[in-house]
Amino acid sequence: MTTRRNLLAAGLATPALVSTSARAQSAWPERSVRMIVPWPPGGSTDVLARLVAEQLQTRLGQSFVIENRPGAGGNIGADALAKSAPDGYTIGPLTLGVWSIANFLYSRLPFDWDKDFQPISMHWELPNVVVAPSAYVPARTLAEFIAWARARPQGVSFGSPGVGTTAQLCGALFCDRQHIDGQHVPFRGAAQIIPAMLSGDLTFAIDNLASYVPLIQEGRARGFAVTGAERHPALPDVPTMAEAGIPDFVVNSWCAMAFPAGVPRPIVDKAAAAMRAIGEDQEVKARFLRTGAHLAWSTPEQVTERALRERPIWQEMVRIAGARLD
Repeated sequence: MTTRRNLLAAGLATPALVSTSARAQSAWPERSVRMIVPWPPGGSTDVLARLVAEQLQTRLGQSFVIENRPGAGGNIGADALAKSAPDGYTIGPLTLGVWSIANFLYSRLPFDWDKDFQPISMHWELPNVVVAPSAYVPARTLAEFIAWARARPQGVSFGSPGVGTTAQLCGALFCDRQHIDGQHVPFRGAAQIIPAMLSGDLTFAIDNLASYVPLIQEGRARGFAVTGAERHPALPDVPTMAEAGIPDFVVNSWCAMAFPAGVPRPIVDKAAAAMRAIGEDQEVKARFLRTGAHLAWSTPEQVTERALRERPIWQEMVRIAGARLD
């Protein structure tokens, strides 16, 4: 009798619970949303996250509060996102490193890249640029730079923001394919790479374009090629790698917004719709381009498809670079 009474009570209560849950999902967000940014304040990922947070706040009517959780190539912030409550009130921008590279760099990760995140939409993408200091490298084209670098008795050095970053992996792949004796030199970021190049202590970098646009425009550095499929609007005179004579070298850094896994689909769809509206806003696109990045949007499924499609490429680049972070 007790069991039957409990079952009947549960059955009577279920519609009300379902109705309350449905209302909560349709009303999302009803309070502030925390945005975990796995990178330090002031960097390109942080700046672009703040731009989109501002737009989400305008469109969804609640504040999106930035919480920087840097470290371990984005893994600390990614882990904090993965372990957050799946209620739609914690969100975060996860870069290519988390989606497609991390498993090849670490023997163990605190999260499962396939199970612990719910993609929402693409956020931005950004090519790298092959860049060298004008005062110390005489080459004016990529072909001239390759010939000059090959002839250097002591080889050349290339900088990156650290082991396992797209800058290191691109530099290693470039040197391997072009038979250049290249020595990787890790830094904390472009803010340290640039002075090293301008002082002649570092030969070149293949790093995120956004940090180098002013240097190239001012003539203090020379951009030999961008790694995107098309020329970048911020540097229209800089050719693509294919145009410069190196085919099959299309490499873009990218970032996608995500929830922790388990967030109800209506909330995911509402967030994705907001990202689409942002991605189609011409004024916001222009603001992103001024930072060097392309504003992007997609379905949640397209984020997963891209991450899976690119993993073999990055796995091969990690192998060539010999990069490990255990």
